[in-house]
Amino acid sequence: MKPNVGKTDKWIRIILGIAVLSLLYFLDGNLRWLGLIGLIPLITGIINFCPLYALFGINTIKSK
Repeated sequence: MKPNVGKTDKWIRIILGIAVLSLLYFLDGNLRWLGLIGLIPLITGIINFCPLYALFGINTIKSK
């Protein structure tokens, strides 16, 4: 897996992932499990690889 998520994109994904994961604590009933969707941007931000970016040929890492 070649990294394809840049620094700014990475931090946006991590913050967004944590925010969506917080829904597990703030929502009631079955709707709270939607917070698990936050794992997707969180994990892709941590490992610097997004499968959808690879599929569409997108790379947000700045070239030197």
